[in-house]
Amino acid sequence: MASVNLGSWVQSYSIFKQASRSKSFLLPRSLPFNSLVILSSSIPKAHGFTSLPSISAVFTEGDTVKEEEQHPQNPSFDFKSYMIQKATTINQALDSAVPLRDPIKIHEAMRYSLLAGGKRVRPVLCLAACELVGSQESKALPAACAVEMIHTMSLIHDDLPCMDNDDLRRGKPTNHKVFGEDIAVLAGDALLAFAFEHVAVSTVGVSHGRIVRAIGELAKSIGAEGLVAGQVVDISSEGLTDVGLDHLEFIHVHKTAALLEASVVLGAILGGGCDEDVERLRKFARYIGLLFQVVDDILDVTKSSKELGKTAGKDLLADKVTYPKLIGIDKSREFAEKLRSDSLELLQGFDPEKAAPLVALANYIAYRKN
Repeated sequence: MASVNLGSWVQSYSIFKQASRSKSFLLPRSLPFNSLVILSSSIPKAHGFTSLPSISAVFTEGDTVKEEEQHPQNPSFDFKSYMIQKATTINQALDSAVPLRDPIKIHEAMRYSLLAGGKRVRPVLCLAACELVGSQESKALPAACAVEMIHTMSLIHDDLPCMDNDDLRRGKPTNHKVFGEDIAVLAGDALLAFAFEHVAVSTVGVSHGRIVRAIGELAKSIGAEGLVAGQVVDISSEGLTDVGLDHLEFIHVHKTAALLEASVVLGAILGGGCDEDVERLRKFARYIGLLFQVVDDILDVTKSSKELGKTAGKDLLADKVTYPKLIGIDKSREFAEKLRSDSLELLQGFDPEKAAPLVALANYIAYRKN
């Protein structure tokens, strides 16, 4: 599956001279980018918390997507209520899945970050995709929890001094600031391992073949062909001056979009979706995954640390390549709007009522404030 064709989208702007690429989604996730030649040696050649946070507090007035932006064909859909209900279900499932038990310290560290709040966008996407293809959320709930466990692991590790060296996450001190670097590493490791166990052991009412397929999708999305690949190239790119859009897209399609893609694909697989629907939803997820990162890049330079709940401007300080750095704020916003629009086109043909949550989630990702 190829990525979004940035080259063709920006070819009218004189700042970009690169050729456009095919938009076919039949290619592997990883792409051969000329701008990565200098990094060829490091890039794969083949392509104590017992109470739950208040979910309603996560969705402030500024975060609520305008009703007409949620779903023009279904203005009655209440996105805020939907997210609160789904996030409450997910938080309760996470709390039950990772109880406070011996060894106390490691479980405290796991729960500290896992139950620290957040909008639960990834697990909600998983549940919404499952319901879109005609199934019940219960079949995808363990997978939704697993996605959030893995996402939390990535945040714990990303915040470590050897990585981004961050002190703030979701408005609270980062895991290693509370428990120390050693426990933080192990807490992330434990969440990663348990995520796969949870899908394998706790998924009910789904064929073994679909469970194995889902586990394979999840593993690929976070390994050397997914999240890790994007993270490695991101780290290797700090301070480089000749980074282009292909390079940046590789980073974010892998580092950010891959897990969002897996969230949707797992829901569709476990919900019994046919191959055609699974692949169409994969494309949708690829678009909103990249959209998520474009918006993240914009927010990083336009919002404060208090507004974001994490350190603002850290990409600029680390001299990382971002969309605003390459094409500016205005063109980054234009690109985000194109990704949003293209993602919604892929939902046409599904039952509008069942698609309403994914439409609203795409709009929320595009217009979120933190």
